[in-house]
Order: sequence, then C-alpha cells, then structure tokens
Amino acid sequence: MSVSKRLITKQLGELLIERGVITKDQVEKALAVQKEEGGLIGQILVRLGFTTEEEIAQALTAQFGFPYLPLKNYEIAGDVIKLVPENVARQYCLIPVDRIGNALTIAMSNPLNVQAQEDIELITKCKVQVFVSTMTDINDAINRSYAQGDNPI
Repeated sequence: MSVSKRLITKQLGELLIERGVITKDQVEKALAVQKEEGGLIGQILVRLGFTTEEEIAQALTAQFGFPYLPLKNYEIAGDVIKLVPENVARQYCLIPVDRIGNALTIAMSNPLNVQAQEDIELITKCKVQVFVSTMTDINDAINRSYAQGDNPI
C-alpha cells in the first residue's frame, strides 16, 4: 500500500504542535480564522506568521515519508507539463515534474489530498508518485512551466 493510501490519523496542526513548531493556541486561532474565512489551515498558519511553508513541508515529510522536492531551479519538460491541465494544477496546487513509463511524479503542497492524486491518475492514466513542495515553489513552477507551454515551437 502506497504512502498516500494509508490511513491518515493526525491533522497538520497536531503534527506541528508535536514538532514544537507552533502552539495549541496558535492552532486554535488559525482554526477560528479558517472557520470564518475558509482556506487551508497550513496557508492560514503561514499568513498569521506562526510557521513557514518549509516547516509545514518538513513536518509532512517526517510524519508521512513523502520526499521533499524544492522546485526553485527545477526544469520541467514540456511533454510532462502537458499531461496535467493548468487549471487542475492550480486547483490542487500541484505540478507534474517527471514521467518514466506509466509513473508520473508530482509535487504537491498538500500530499494528503488523496482526491487530487486520484484525479491526476484518471486524467493522465499514470500511477502517481508524490513529492512535497511548498505552495510558493509550486505556484512559481506553474507560472514558469505553463507560460513556456503557451509558446508554440
């Protein structure tokens, strides 16, 4: 059974508290903001200045065994980018980074989103392997990679 399919029992806030990154009070404040405004708890914790995207990515990596992939200088081939429509990549905050045969490697800011992984498998007809990256890295990579894909050769 792959890492993404195993039972996920801890919430991100609990993970970050256990790692000493944030306090219970900070999680409660972030949850109150989430209830009022919506959004992802990780993004809210970062926006409130309680943690960083990197600390969230590292917590997910340590807890669930997803490898971490910084995308800042990562070049993604055009044929790989074309596998996932830009609107889907933006919706799920993920980006395809490599394909070998029927295996597609994607980087996600929320690797616990099993629905996103299943959707990508349906769209691409590939088996998905997940890496963790920060939301900022993924959005920057989406902006770089899909802009390149718009230019006809």
